[in-house]
Amino acid sequence: MKFSNTVFSVLVLFGAHGVVANGHGQCTPSRWGQDDEIGSANLITPASVLQASTLIKTGRTYSLGITIDSTTPAFPPRSLSLQVVQPNQQGGAVAAAGTSYNDDVFQGWFGIGSQIDGLGHLGAAGGHYYNCNEAKDFAHITGLSKLGIEKIPPLVARGVVLDMAGHFGVASMEAGQYFSVADVKAVSKRQGTEIRKGDVVLFHTGWTDAKLKAEPTVWVSGEPGISEEVARYMVSLDVVAVGADTWGVDVVPPQHESRPYAGHVILIKENGIYILETMNTGPLVRDKVFEFLFVLGQAKVKGAVQMIINPVAIQ
Repeated sequence: MKFSNTVFSVLVLFGAHGVVANGHGQCTPSRWGQDDEIGSANLITPASVLQASTLIKTGRTYSLGITIDSTTPAFPPRSLSLQVVQPNQQGGAVAAAGTSYNDDVFQGWFGIGSQIDGLGHLGAAGGHYYNCNEAKDFAHITGLSKLGIEKIPPLVARGVVLDMAGHFGVASMEAGQYFSVADVKAVSKRQGTEIRKGDVVLFHTGWTDAKLKAEPTVWVSGEPGISEEVARYMVSLDVVAVGADTWGVDVVPPQHESRPYAGHVILIKENGIYILETMNTGPLVRDKVFEFLFVLGQAKVKGAVQMIINPVAIQ
């Protein structure tokens, strides 16, 4: 797998972007206030949830998470292992008369498979994160004291999926292939799925359907994805989250060699917009379900940076 120094160079690269620096080393707090820790989730209100619930017409549900195990490829060195044990029953001993049970022990990374990137996941040069937070103040080996995954409220919103692979007339886009704002607008118009304020926007590239099982090493070594311009376009539309059926949403190799994972910086660090990775968009596109109620309640592990998820799309 070839990742070279992309993770580290993205941190160095964007030190002069967004809320971290304005040319004088100063920082502009989030529009939701200097103490805000949930970013775009502020757009979700009781009124917006009620409005999104009107999208339910058939009651059909779609699982947007993939099944993961110890063989699931992931951004290195991420991995997982699972052990099923029978505590206190070794050698035939029974913990309680007439019963038996299994427990499981998980050892691994939360950033594997389908996942949400929290606002404490990616920052800029010098350890600057969303809303002027400094890594030295909140990123501890025992967990984040700010911007933790447990702070994210339930994400219940209108969801849309845009069939970018279909737009290009292919089953799957290629690694390193990115799409423009014009492409996004064209798909939105063709599908009749206008992107609105407070939406969760998913992009279908066909990458996971085509490569995850057939060529897992290829799948994790590159990917099609959003351009920098599309990331900024999503910001202009005031969305809650941006996701794709790829492991990183951003295009790899990057649009600009000197700016890898630019979308992460633009969305998460500069604007508090969540990123949803490895979304199972294929079934939605095949059934032409381009608009739906999106529901996500992630595990609330205090201080975690990201989390394995299985959002649900309800038609």
